[in-house]
Amino acid sequence: QVQLVESGGGPVQAGGSLRLSCAASGRSYRLNVMGWFRQAPGKEREFVAALRLNGGGPEYADSVKGRFTISRHDTRNTVYLQMSSLQAEDTAVYYCAAKSLGSSDWRAWGQGTQVTVSS
Repeated sequence: QVQLVESGGGPVQAGGSLRLSCAASGRSYRLNVMGWFRQAPGKEREFVAALRLNGGGPEYADSVKGRFTISRHDTRNTVYLQMSSLQAEDTAVYYCAAKSLGSSDWRAWGQGTQVTVSS
């Protein structure tokens, strides 16, 4: 069973940057797509970005394209979300998740990390 632990959240001013990390541990060989989601107060959880660990281009929500970058550290089982030009609308709890390629079922989730953007 895979465990995901996010870190790197916190307060930031509008226009600033943050990098979130997601460390994966446990048996995760079947979960070969890593993603980031977020949930703002009073809103549904929404997709932010995803990355295929076996190759292929990343995917992004339209709202973050050009501002956020998802990447991985090959030897540390860690996925990052570099966030730039942050806006108040990016304020949310950010979750890391994992699934199998071709599946729509995100099987593993982290506990979330809060990002608060002040204007």
